[in-house]
Amino acid sequence: MVSEVDPKAETQTVAEIPADRLAVDIGPATAAAYAAEVQKAETIFWNGPMGIFEIPAFSEGTRAVARAVAEGRGRSVVGGGDSLAAVNAVGVGEQIDHLSTGGGASLEFVQGKVLPGVAALGGD
Repeated sequence: MVSEVDPKAETQTVAEIPADRLAVDIGPATAAAYAAEVQKAETIFWNGPMGIFEIPAFSEGTRAVARAVAEGRGRSVVGGGDSLAAVNAVGVGEQIDHLSTGGGASLEFVQGKVLPGVAALGGD
């Protein structure tokens, strides 16, 4: 946790985020908890990095989740450009069952919403 997005900022692991601080990554305990849940899942659908993974100082949570998804026993789907960038940065893309650049669209699709592009083509 930091007060500004600066790779050299002092980080903290906390249970609650104070109003004057920014959460820019998940901590090791949260990453481990997420990984444990992923290992139990029969289907893994991941959309969105855990923090500002483009800054190495804030990337470990996202990297840990990417590794967990890749190692999970369930069928894995990763959606969204940022998520794909994270998977590629970690080098685990080959272990993911399906990679999609459609982030928001993927979320709407799994909710059963009609996608505008599909509707425009006459499908629903």
